[in-house]
Amino acid sequence: MTTAPKEYHAPVWNEPVIMEMGHPGRRGVLFEAPEAAVARSVPDPIAMIPEGLRRRNPPALPEMSEPEVLYHYLRLSQQTLGMMGMSIFGTCTMKYNAQINEALAWRPEVTHVHPLQHEDTLQGALEIVHEMDLALRELSGMDQFVFQAGGGAEAAYINAVVTRAYHASRGELKQRDEIITTIQTHPSSAATAAAAGFKVITLMLGENGYPTLDSLKAALSERTAGLMVNNPDDMGVYNPEIKEWTRLVHEAGGLCFYDHANFNGVMSKLRASELGFDACMFMLHKTFGAPKSGVGGPAVGAYGCSAKLAPFLPTPIVAKMDERYFLDFDRPQSVGKIREFWGNFQVILKAYAWVRAMGADGIAQAADISVLGNNYMEKGLLAIRGVTRSHPDATSPRLEMTRYSLEKLHEDTGVDVHDVLNRMTDFGIDAMWTSHEPWLVPEPFTPEAGEMYGKEDLDRWISVISRISDEAYSDPEKVKTSPHNQSIHRLKPGDTDDPKLRAMTWRAYKKKRG
Repeated sequence: MTTAPKEYHAPVWNEPVIMEMGHPGRRGVLFEAPEAAVARSVPDPIAMIPEGLRRRNPPALPEMSEPEVLYHYLRLSQQTLGMMGMSIFGTCTMKYNAQINEALAWRPEVTHVHPLQHEDTLQGALEIVHEMDLALRELSGMDQFVFQAGGGAEAAYINAVVTRAYHASRGELKQRDEIITTIQTHPSSAATAAAAGFKVITLMLGENGYPTLDSLKAALSERTAGLMVNNPDDMGVYNPEIKEWTRLVHEAGGLCFYDHANFNGVMSKLRASELGFDACMFMLHKTFGAPKSGVGGPAVGAYGCSAKLAPFLPTPIVAKMDERYFLDFDRPQSVGKIREFWGNFQVILKAYAWVRAMGADGIAQAADISVLGNNYMEKGLLAIRGVTRSHPDATSPRLEMTRYSLEKLHEDTGVDVHDVLNRMTDFGIDAMWTSHEPWLVPEPFTPEAGEMYGKEDLDRWISVISRISDEAYSDPEKVKTSPHNQSIHRLKPGDTDDPKLRAMTWRAYKKKRG
């Protein structure tokens, strides 16, 4: 490896909050006097506001020019920690979000669309949604997709309530009240199943890094409503016995749901239906090139299912008859709405543009690069002192990510994984992802190379971990007291959670600080 960590220091600005800025009389926009015809028709606009709704005093807003506002927020963005540098974020695929897609999503033809418009004025938008549905059917083998869910957890909840509706339609809901999942499946599967009224059976991991068939067989019964799993799971482990799993669940009378949050390494290589799944979901805001929710969202959890479950899907369904697209609300067995309207259209548009730009060959190549990058990183990371791999002796394949442990580093030096996360940001690298709770692997971290980074970038990322390991063994306090090169150094523990200090509004800020 020849790539060394880059020298880096974040900008540091002595920047006040915007409410403390500005000068009386300064404006960003000056409005002309209304035209005479407008002034005659509305001589006193204030009188049109009910007296009870009128302000007694003008709003206490900062009086600033447009450049002053722009520069203020630019300086704040330069001091922002996280998602600004190289981000290899495991279990939540982070991809480059093409700027042309962002530009498309901000066009007035998109931003001015309203879901309550007449369908005749929504034909272009509905066509994109329908075409995205068809693309995901091709990738999964499912028969129908909906995009109402505002994220992965909501898509998992759709599955839970569709499962409930399916068994109720067969008169078996009272009997089938258990959902089976695994400890390394995304926590949203267990949480949403419980929220839908099911009892949750969680299978622990076997020696190969995934639960054994015997543990699944022990959990199955006439009470089984369904199975909800990731594969690969949150450790990056692929369960090669998954077809036998779905066969056994179906034999017991249950349904099978595939959480495709970790789809990147298997996209185009397998289809959920061919593995025996009745339903699956995709993260459009991760795998399909739209910004990740929470750092540029919003999100869409695309939920797809087989024909036997399609009648229970949330309404409306975007459908096509002849050459016209329409919103199908006439679905008497539907579970109703999971959220308002029919989904975050801008995210669907970005994902659709990504699919069309990549094409079948590009998607297949991206999966290959993702798996290659992960295995390349594994070789480099396991050569670093203090780094080990979960289930080191297991032969189960790791695909687009691997769960590692810094337990040895912690035992030897006292430096824990959070110290390492902080120190990474000193090199202009975004802090890596650790693991969902509970931590089955002590001091975990889970990078996911994806397809967007070149070999030099991966070398740089590995070299940062290597550098921090060297520091931990030679000067642990340097790592424990990091970050040193960020605009803000380590915060005092607990301050951000202290209600006496936390202020979400200017009024609360002034009240709490006198």
